[in-house]
Amino acid sequence: MKLQKKTRRNVLKTALAAATATSVARAQERPVKKVHYRGEKPKTTPLFSSAVSFGNLLFIAGKGAHFEGDIKAHTKHVLDEIEKELLNAGSSMEKVLKCNVYLNDLKDYQAMNEVFRGRFGPEPPVRTTIAAAGGIPGNSLIEIDVIAYI
Repeated sequence: MKLQKKTRRNVLKTALAAATATSVARAQERPVKKVHYRGEKPKTTPLFSSAVSFGNLLFIAGKGAHFEGDIKAHTKHVLDEIEKELLNAGSSMEKVLKCNVYLNDLKDYQAMNEVFRGRFGPEPPVRTTIAAAGGIPGNSLIEIDVIAYI
């Protein structure tokens, strides 16, 4: 009986020491910044990165729609592009935590919402929507950026 107690105690001590060592090692790990490319890495330094992760957080730069069309077509295109970036980095629309929507004109709010609704799953992210003073670069009617987790 005494041998069993010692063995059990030694097993518990060993397990506790291993768990403590693992916790300390994880605490000392630093998150790493990683740029996610769709396709090949550019030969020259780009103006900005399209998708960057830091630890398990993923930041997707603002996406616009630079073609003729209405707000519904632009919103669908932008959400499709965001989804491609998320999937490329190992995330998904359901993992989006924060979404910023920039409209060229606030009158497009209702029509944008019709396309937006449901695209992020049954539990959508928090969202901020504004009308950008001076418009959206590149004549897009909408720009969206997101923060997600991987």
